[in-house]
Amino acid sequence: MNITQEKINNLNSVLTVKIQPEDYRERVEKAIKTQAKKANLPGFRTGMVPASHIKRMYGKSILVEEINTLLSDSINNYINDNKIEILGQPLPKIDNSKEFNWDYNDEFEFNYELGLAPEFDLNLSAGDKIPYYQIKIDAETLASRSKNLRKSYGKMTNPEVSAEDDVLYSDLVQLSPDGSVFEDGISNTGSVRIDLIADEATKKSLTGLKIGDVAELDIQKAFDKNETLIAKLLNISEEDAKDLQSKFRLTVKNINRLEEADLNQEFFDKIFPAGDVTTEEDFKGKITEELEGMMAQNADQKLHNDIITYGLEKVQLELPDEFLKRWLKVTNEKLSDEELEGGYNDFARNLKWTLIENKIIKDNSIEIKYEDVLASAKQKLDAQFRMYSPQPLSEEQLTQYTVQFLQNKENANRTFEEVKGQKVFEYLKTVVTLDKKEIEYNKFIELN
Repeated sequence: MNITQEKINNLNSVLTVKIQPEDYRERVEKAIKTQAKKANLPGFRTGMVPASHIKRMYGKSILVEEINTLLSDSINNYINDNKIEILGQPLPKIDNSKEFNWDYNDEFEFNYELGLAPEFDLNLSAGDKIPYYQIKIDAETLASRSKNLRKSYGKMTNPEVSAEDDVLYSDLVQLSPDGSVFEDGISNTGSVRIDLIADEATKKSLTGLKIGDVAELDIQKAFDKNETLIAKLLNISEEDAKDLQSKFRLTVKNINRLEEADLNQEFFDKIFPAGDVTTEEDFKGKITEELEGMMAQNADQKLHNDIITYGLEKVQLELPDEFLKRWLKVTNEKLSDEELEGGYNDFARNLKWTLIENKIIKDNSIEIKYEDVLASAKQKLDAQFRMYSPQPLSEEQLTQYTVQFLQNKENANRTFEEVKGQKVFEYLKTVVTLDKKEIEYNKFIELN
């Protein structure tokens, strides 16, 4: 067997594989004998079918299978032995001019396209400055969090007149274009949260209503074409909600209002350990501290995204784009040309960053141990369990669930990639200069 590589350019090459009869005859004969021992054919006892009979009946298909296996093994070995870094998988070049007899004496020649990983240097240093935001809680965010907490422990009332934060328990009936009730149309009784109304004019029209009052609701305008909210309110499918164009008659049956809890010791002790908070100032200080802790995660996520963007812009990697598009089509038969073009840029961006991550891991001998993957998966599962049960799992149970979780190859690979990404992120934070900047939360949101 002879394998040669012809480089087309720095990103593409062609492998030519030439196979002689002596390369495959022995393995084909062995495969035929193995098949003969297993064959169960009329007129022969099991295991006593002559190899010549198997060769006559199935020899060509066995030959094709063995050639394909030989090709796959040989190409993989050649790529590994020669340390060729490829992207995707080798793609066979179709040559309709070549015809084979498949008679055990053929000399075969196959050509495969390779997409090559680009060579690049990654020169990140302390000279590279990346903003790292220290998020401070502005008065508006603090007030909103305080209001939500107080409502969570408040009491339900039924005012006579609706206000912007109220919920209207209402009958909803579909209308025809002329304003009359649509015969056999959609009708439902549900709760309309005025604070979820996106259109200000609609929101205003639903305030100041009393029980029995009627209003007209342009459902798509009111909820900004949010099919999830519309479907839930009308008890229909999201697909039907997406196409719905009708207006609705809303008749108020009841008005619900969640009053905010008083800022007293009883309220403070429901949220925080008894005695930790005794005044309104203490309360604001505690929730400011909690919010800033949560915002630190947002700041880290932005830093992570900014480092990726900065690194990609600095390195400017080129990929064998046309090869990769062909490979994506071959490996995803249902992928349309439109889907390919629409999603390729994101695919290429992620692939480029993966190449950069791999280089950082290799050049800096960063290890990713099983213990790291186990700990990451355990932390994630623990958080999920706590969402559904206030009683945490024992360490033994959690470890058992985590091991089972990682036995799934997809889960294990995804967790490994997450740990790898986090290790690269932590490493890069020590390499580049983090330009720390204080910013209020409402201003930070505008950056995203």
